[in-house]
Amino acid sequence: MFDTTMPIPQLVFLIVLIAASYTSYKTGKLTEGGAITGGLIGLCIYIGTGYTGIAMLTVFFVLSTVATSHKKQEKRNSGEGAHSEKRDARQVLANGGLPAILGILATAMPDNTLLATVFMAAAFASATADTLSSELGTVYGRRFYNILNLKPDEKGRDGVISLEGTLMGIAGSAAIACVYSFTFGWNGTFFNILIAGTIGNLADSVLGATPERKGYMNNNEVNFLNTFTAVLASCLLLLL
Repeated sequence: MFDTTMPIPQLVFLIVLIAASYTSYKTGKLTEGGAITGGLIGLCIYIGTGYTGIAMLTVFFVLSTVATSHKKQEKRNSGEGAHSEKRDARQVLANGGLPAILGILATAMPDNTLLATVFMAAAFASATADTLSSELGTVYGRRFYNILNLKPDEKGRDGVISLEGTLMGIAGSAAIACVYSFTFGWNGTFFNILIAGTIGNLADSVLGATPERKGYMNNNEVNFLNTFTAVLASCLLLLL
């Protein structure tokens, strides 16, 4: 007969994942659909890339939650909050959908797990950079520019960047690169993830200044494409 007993570490992880999803829902960080979706994404990531993937997901979620909540009343009063504090299933998929797909691919092709983990880190680096640059940039930025022509533009509009926000975004990408490097060592891959995450974040601003401003795309679609762009950038950097 087959032994269907779940190993203790996997059982503990599953319990923690369910508890974290439930807590995120009860504390108002995620909607019910967002919590369920987030739990499924976490499971896909864990199965494919283990605790390293989960650590990257956790760092992204914590930093994004803190950045979104930081001075929320000030952002609400000025109408400049870039992200809703309570994320729904579509918003969760926009940021975590591609990492989940990479987790599934790593499970199906275990020989490519390391490569999938690098790409996952690039995706999370971009998503983290986007949230930090937009949420904190609107608070601490001093001068704001349209990314297409670098002319002064209105704070909080799609496609508008600031030096302070961009630097905070780079710091977010670096945080994800550090998580990867703690597991796999400090080498050139750190800079691959850092650069790819920054490219993805800048691509988000370019998309925001063009199709999103014109109403051809929504924020969730732009967020997914910025993670996809980061993965492509990471792939190209590996080929150089």
